[in-house]
Amino acid sequence: MKNNIIKIAALSILTLGVFTSCERELDQSSFSQAPLDQAMKDPKNFTQAIDGAYSAIKGVSTANNPSGSALPGSGLGYFNNDTGNQIIIPDLTTDNLIVNPQGRQSNFTAYNWSFSANNASVTGLFTQGYAVIARANMPLSYLDNLPAGTFKNNIEAHARAIRAAVHFDLVRAYCKIPTQSSDANASLGISYVKTFNPKDPGTPRDLSVAQVYDNIIADLNFALANITDEPGNKSRFNKASINGLLSRIYLYKGDYNNAVTAGNASIALSSSVGPIAKFANIWKSNESEGVLFKILNSPQENVTVGVAYQQGYNPQADGSVGQIKSEYVVPKSLYDLYTTTDVRKSAYMVRAPFQTTQRNHVIKWGNSAGTGTPLNVVEVKYLRTAEVYLNVAEAAYKLGNEALANTLLGTLKAQRYTDYTTVTLTGTALWNEIMLQRRLELAFENDRFYTFKRQGRTMQRTGEGPNIDGTGSASLVQTIQPTDTRWQWPIPQTAINITPSLQQNPGY
Repeated sequence: MKNNIIKIAALSILTLGVFTSCERELDQSSFSQAPLDQAMKDPKNFTQAIDGAYSAIKGVSTANNPSGSALPGSGLGYFNNDTGNQIIIPDLTTDNLIVNPQGRQSNFTAYNWSFSANNASVTGLFTQGYAVIARANMPLSYLDNLPAGTFKNNIEAHARAIRAAVHFDLVRAYCKIPTQSSDANASLGISYVKTFNPKDPGTPRDLSVAQVYDNIIADLNFALANITDEPGNKSRFNKASINGLLSRIYLYKGDYNNAVTAGNASIALSSSVGPIAKFANIWKSNESEGVLFKILNSPQENVTVGVAYQQGYNPQADGSVGQIKSEYVVPKSLYDLYTTTDVRKSAYMVRAPFQTTQRNHVIKWGNSAGTGTPLNVVEVKYLRTAEVYLNVAEAAYKLGNEALANTLLGTLKAQRYTDYTTVTLTGTALWNEIMLQRRLELAFENDRFYTFKRQGRTMQRTGEGPNIDGTGSASLVQTIQPTDTRWQWPIPQTAINITPSLQQNPGY
């Protein structure tokens, strides 16, 4: 019975792969009637399985199925739901967002750091992440059906790159980060799953944090050496994006020399941070300059990745903005950090009313008005070159290379400020500028929580309310100390129910 379940789940991956990539010319036939061991002898099925694994990161809707019914395994991914959407959770748990009393109160318990093993806002990533990992491992299980050569190596490279990226998303959320504390490397890690078993909830937790990072880096280094490079295809990993992801991972690991090396290699292959004239289009169109890796999302798929932020962005013909109902809004202090000459201010936010109350609304993931794309249906920018610049600048500063840090900051800021003039900073002023630009650039982009966490900093909110002048009800939770166990999210109770030996994190 178990083998039949696995076969059915695997076949659904193939079926899903047929419908998930709207930028690819895929064979529209279904393999649901073919035995798995036969289906996974055809090279095109391996390609479709990889496409399915990429799309599973985002999640899919019933719109993918011409019949209108849900495909087996649909709804996976960690960017598609309101609750637990990783586009917003790492920001609403910090000082970047304030709950809007006029919103639906989605993710409100996570906003107040009321984490528990039954809180889907912080447990959904665990379940969804391991489901994506299973999809990546499926073609690896049948890899020997392919003849040796470039195609086989490329399939393995893509599968291992996806597997590594998702394991990293999991380990940074559910475990300590190596730079977070002196005991982090030896602390409890997660399971690094390398075999195909779609029923595996991520057991056992048999590795230390350091060992998990070693596995992630090994997978990415294999991918880097074996992937067939497609520099123009930002919807699949390539050498620039793998190096860019490695710069992030080495930064978290505290390996600053390798963070600089990997980041520089990525920048050498893809140097544009997104020119100032095109930057706004990155968030409302298929513009990809400055993007290293994105998760495709089409009107046909209709995955509303931005709905966790707001509903209703509707610019009028006269330039005014219609009513916006936001779940969370931008505090005055952060809104004011963006100067009037900063292109990010209007690309990320808009000041508009709901009913009669003005708020600072996030439109970064819902900025699709006038593009023919449904509201909040945008492509997920998983990794951008601008982050790599900031990763390398931070690592360079740690190594005492202030000249490199200044150069990278200058290149980035020249494409963000219309009035930028070159400035050279040193010491604390340089560090503060790196941190400021990281916050401004990556706001509402799955970074802020992890920056606090990996640097072992106190998360301190400002006491502001949601009104544009800073008034209104402030969050009940204003301060989270670096030693708080809630920096490590709880393992879902549903996974523990399946495997009682699965160890829960301390404090839950």
